[in-house]
Amino acid sequence: MSITRINNSTALTGTIPAVNFANSTLNNVTSLPNAPLGDMILVSSATASSSASIEFSLGNYKEYKFYFVNIHAGTSGAEWQFNLSTDNGSNYNVTKTSTAFESYHFENDGGAGLVYQGNADLAQGTGDQQLFRNLNTDSDGNFSGYLTLFNPSSSVFVKHYISRGNGMNTTPTSIDFYTAGYANTVSPLTNIIFRMDSGNIDAGKILMFGIN
Repeated sequence: MSITRINNSTALTGTIPAVNFANSTLNNVTSLPNAPLGDMILVSSATASSSASIEFSLGNYKEYKFYFVNIHAGTSGAEWQFNLSTDNGSNYNVTKTSTAFESYHFENDGGAGLVYQGNADLAQGTGDQQLFRNLNTDSDGNFSGYLTLFNPSSSVFVKHYISRGNGMNTTPTSIDFYTAGYANTVSPLTNIIFRMDSGNIDAGKILMFGIN
C-alpha cells in the first residue's frame, strides 16, 4: 500500500508494509480516495549510494513513469538497464522485443550523427533492456531521463515501454538515447529492477509516478 497525499498535503511517500485499521483513530475509515484521472501521483522514490540495483513494486496504475536524475555509474563504460518480473521479483527475465537509436555530438566537435543501436535492441530476449551506454565516471558525468511503462497489470495485452534520456559517455560525448519496445507477456508485471551491466549505481535518484 502506498500513501502519497492526505487532504492535499504530502504525508508519506514510498511503500508501507501494513496499516492497522483497527486503531481507534482509523476505525471509521472505509476507503482511501482515488486520485483524479490523469494526475501524476508520486508513488515512490529511491536514492542510490553504491547500490547494486534499485527495485520497485508495480500496482494497478494504467501508466508508470520513472524519472532518472543524475545517474552516476561506479564503473566506467557501464550500461544503464532495466528488467521486469511477473513473480514478485523472484526472477527478472520477461521476454522483450525492442528498438533503439541515438543522436550524438562529441565535446570536441569531432563528430555528430544519428545511428541505430543494434547492440541495445532485443528480439524476444529475456536479458536486461539497455537505456544508455558507456557511462562516464568523471565526477560531473551522469545520465538523466525517463522510462514510461504502460498498463503493466493487464492480463490481456503485451506491455509497452518508451524511454529517452541524455548522458555523457566515456569519449566524452553528449548522447540522446531512445529505446522503445514491449514485454511480450499477458501475465501482469509485478516488479521492475534498474541496474548497471557491470559495477554499482554509484549515485542518482529514481522517482516513480503512477497515472490513471
